[in-house]
Amino acid sequence: MKKIALVAAIAALAAPAAFAQSSVTLWGRINTTVESQKVGAGDRSVVVANNASRLGFKGQEDLGGGLKASFALEHGLNSDNGAATGDFWGREASVQLSGAFGAVRLGRWTPGSYFATADYISNHNHDTGSSEDKLYSGAGFTSKNKIGYFTPTVGGFSGEFAVHAGEGVDKRGVDLSGNYDQGPLHLGAGFSKQGSAKQFAVRGLYELGAIVLGAYVQREDTGTGANDSRTIARVSAMYTLGASEFHLNVGGTKAGGDSFNGGKNGGKQYTLAYNYNLSKRTKLYGYYTAVDSTEAKSANDFSSLAAGIRHNF
Repeated sequence: MKKIALVAAIAALAAPAAFAQSSVTLWGRINTTVESQKVGAGDRSVVVANNASRLGFKGQEDLGGGLKASFALEHGLNSDNGAATGDFWGREASVQLSGAFGAVRLGRWTPGSYFATADYISNHNHDTGSSEDKLYSGAGFTSKNKIGYFTPTVGGFSGEFAVHAGEGVDKRGVDLSGNYDQGPLHLGAGFSKQGSAKQFAVRGLYELGAIVLGAYVQREDTGTGANDSRTIARVSAMYTLGASEFHLNVGGTKAGGDSFNGGKNGGKQYTLAYNYNLSKRTKLYGYYTAVDSTEAKSANDFSSLAAGIRHNF
C-alpha cells in the first residue's frame, strides 16, 4: 500500500509538469480598409474591404530530447461582412514534428517559395488587399496534400522542400525555397512546378538603418503554349521615423505568361503608402495603389485610395 501511495504521489506531481510542456494559442489578424476604387473605365466607388484577415490555432508539445510536435490551423475570414473565405481551414491545416534535424510537416500551407520572395519585400501591408502584388505569378504553386521538410538554420541559411501528392486528377507538384539572413542582408530564392506550369524567383533585401531596400525578379512559364512565359520584377523601399513608416513599391512585367488579358498585355503596378504603428500589434495606415495595363482603356486597370486599421492578436 505504501508503494502504491508513493507511485500515486509521484504521478500527481508529474502530471502538472507534463501539462505545462504543452500549449495551444489562439491568434489572428483583423485588417480592414475604407477605399475609393476605380476598376477599368468604370466610375469610382467607395467600399469597406477585407485585407486577408484570419483566425488561427497553433499548439506545441515538448516530447523531450529536443523533439517537439506541433500543429497549425488557420482560417480566412472577410472582416468587412463576417463571411468565410474559401475552405474553412483553407489558409493552413498542418501537423509537424521537429528537432535538431529540422522539421517534417504534413498537410496544407502556403508555398515557401512565395514567402522567400514576393511576400518578403511587401512591407507596406504584407501583400494583402487591393495593394497586393497583382503581377507575381503563382504558376506551379501547390498548397494542399503536401509533405515538407524544413532544414535547421545553419550560418544564416535555411531551406524548405515540399512535394504535392497529386491526388486524383490533380498533378504532382514540388516547391523549393531557400533563405539567407545575416545582419542587414537578407536573400531568398523559390521554385515551384506542377505539371507543365513553373516559376522561379530570387529576392534581396538590405537594411540601411532607417532605410530598407528590397527587390525580386521572377520568371514564369505557364506551359500553355506560345507566349506562355514572362519576367516580373518589383522593387520596394521603406523609411522609418519613430512610429511612422513611409513606403514605395513598384513592379512591372511584359506581355506573356499569366499577365493581363490572358497574356496578351504587360503592365505595371505602383503603391505609395504610410503606416503609423500605435503599438507592436496595431497600426493605422493609408495607401494609393494603381495597376496599369499596356492595353489602352483595359478592364484590368485598377486604382484605390485607402485608409485602414490592422490589429494582430
